Amino acid sequence: MRIGGYVPLSLSDYPGQLAAVVFTQGCNWRCPWCHNPALVHPALFTPPIPVETVLARLAARRGRLDALVITGGEPTLHDGLPGFIGRVRDLGYKIKLDTNGSRPAVLRALLERGLLDFVAVDLKAPWDRYPEAAGLPALDTAPLRETLRLLRETRTPHHLRTTLWPGLSDADKPALAEAAAGSPHHYQPFRPPA
Repeated sequence: MRIGGYVPLSLSDYPGQLAAVVFTQGCNWRCPWCHNPALVHPALFTPPIPVETVLARLAARRGRLDALVITGGEPTLHDGLPGFIGRVRDLGYKIKLDTNGSRPAVLRALLERGLLDFVAVDLKAPWDRYPEAAGLPALDTAPLRETLRLLRETRTPHHLRTTLWPGLSDADKPALAEAAAGSPHHYQPFRPPA
C-alpha cells in the first residue's frame, strides 16, 4: 500500500465517529477538478508513509479513536488493502472506505470478509456525463452501477456524495437523484486544489 497522507483526527469524515484518515496514492480516473491531484498523478507523489508507521500511530491511539477512514486517490487499487484493513481491525477500529466505485469485485471481497463498516461513494455526475466528470472519454459506468447495487443489496451502511464541480448544474440534479435512488445522497461544495 502506498499511503500518501495521514490525518490523526477527523470529526467529519466518518459520521458519528472520531476517526483518523489515511490517503492512498494512485487513482484510475483523471477528474479534471480533482481536489487531491497530489494523490493521483505519480509525478506529484511524495515518499509514502510506511504502513508500519501508520499502524503504530493507530495502536498508540486505541481507546481515543473509533475508526479509520481510508480514502485517496483510489484505495481499491492497492493489493495490500485487505491485509492492511485486517490489521487495523485487529486494533479495534471500525473502517470506512471512500471509493470512486470503479472496482466492485474488490468491494465485494472486502464486504464478504467483514472488513468494512461504512462505505462512501463519489457519485460524480449523471451517467451520461460520467466520462467528462472522470476525465476518461471511454469510461464505462457499469462497474459503478454494480457497486451501487452491491451496497444496496447487502444493506451496507453507505452514502453517496456529489461534489458540485464547475460545469455541474441544477439541470443535472434530477438525473443524479435517479442514479442515487435507494441510497443516502448529499451534495458538497467544490473546493479547488490548494
